[in-house]
Amino acid sequence: MAKDKTIYTCTECGGTSPKWLGKCPSCAAWNTLIESVAESATPGKNRYTSQFQSLAKTAEVAVLADIDATDVQRTPTGQDELDRVLGGGIVEGAVVLIGGDPGIGKSTLLLQALDSLQRGGQSTLYVTGEESGAQVALRSRRLGLDASQVKVLAEIQLDKILATIDVLQPDVAVIDSIQTVYSDQLTSAPGSVAQVRECAAHLTRCAKSSGTAIVLVGHVTKEGALAGPRVLEHMVDTVLYFEGETHSSFRLVRAIKNRFGAVNEIGVFAMTEKGLKGVSNPSAIFLSQHAEPVPGSCVMVTLEGTRPLLVEIQALVDSGGPSPRRLSVGLDRDRLAMLLAVLHRHAGVACMDQDVFVNAVGGVRISEPAADLAVLLAITSSLRGKPLPKGFFAFGEVGLAGEVRPAPRGQERLKEAAKLGFTVAVVPKANAPKKSHSKEFEGLTIHAVERVEEAMEVVRGLG
Repeated sequence: MAKDKTIYTCTECGGTSPKWLGKCPSCAAWNTLIESVAESATPGKNRYTSQFQSLAKTAEVAVLADIDATDVQRTPTGQDELDRVLGGGIVEGAVVLIGGDPGIGKSTLLLQALDSLQRGGQSTLYVTGEESGAQVALRSRRLGLDASQVKVLAEIQLDKILATIDVLQPDVAVIDSIQTVYSDQLTSAPGSVAQVRECAAHLTRCAKSSGTAIVLVGHVTKEGALAGPRVLEHMVDTVLYFEGETHSSFRLVRAIKNRFGAVNEIGVFAMTEKGLKGVSNPSAIFLSQHAEPVPGSCVMVTLEGTRPLLVEIQALVDSGGPSPRRLSVGLDRDRLAMLLAVLHRHAGVACMDQDVFVNAVGGVRISEPAADLAVLLAITSSLRGKPLPKGFFAFGEVGLAGEVRPAPRGQERLKEAAKLGFTVAVVPKANAPKKSHSKEFEGLTIHAVERVEEAMEVVRGLG
């Protein structure tokens, strides 16, 4: 049987070429030509008109108000933190893409989840393209998954994988990994942009038509993004990122896209000898272990999806040279430079000749601007060498005019901090609870501020 003809399409302008070129002949962009299957042209001058007319007769158009909107059924995976990120569990026919650094625990987590699903009565299939069946069995023994009935297929040929899914009809199938799968329709090597896109498209259509939930494991680039074409993330229903430091035993699973749940949810796991275990109270990971308060440390409450987390912000201000350094880990570096300018202009605290280092403890990444106030208070504490009071925390966005803006869902942040025993808070005035709700925050002293200089005065008074 003759193979389909392939062409090379530019990802920038859509121009085509019969062979690969370093520079696109249409837009002159470099390294943008990717291999794809050429569509056979239908003969006839008016082929599009006749084709569309026949399709329009068979297409079914429905009114949005008449469509039944039923909630999707979810199947818990047995991993509570993974279920939180997925929105409650696996959805029938859903396609999930999970990426992370090599060795971070993607295969371990998915093997544990498949074993829990299988023990709960679900039919499962684990397709491994990077390891042999014996290696997967050896890992399951290390994880303590004795007598596991998870079906394992060591295969990288797409047609064989699709045929196996069609015969077994599993409820959940894991493809580990999508970069190793290849299709005979393309001549490029496994892992190329064309192969990843075509294989993912076929597996997605298989999931939607058969109802099998498919989990694709993806590689990441050195920048931490998912390898392969960007269209890969558009095809799937859910995109998860597996994050973690190599020197730490804790792992974070973050939802970047989720058609069946909230985005930016976070699940926290601890790597143990028996695999990954969910952490029920992740705030304890990100808080300091100091017996007494130390200068340069301030606790803030951040939101990760629907979960409020208490995170320690550490700052170190030290004498610098003619070109002082500004370095941040887990926070936006450009925003740090802006906050230092606001601190100097509106609060009179100058760090022009000082090196400033800011770190979010525990390897967590904070992207929301509600961390601004805690960062400024930590920097001021380190510069003056005076620790903030015990049980102190703060949150709030700081504007260029020196105003302290409210953070979303401030009441939930205050409740989470009060539940963990914190007693003193500096928050935006708009987030301060009303008198009618004061009983909910008994034991918590709340200082509401409108400007940066007010927050500095409050901290001086507390010290």
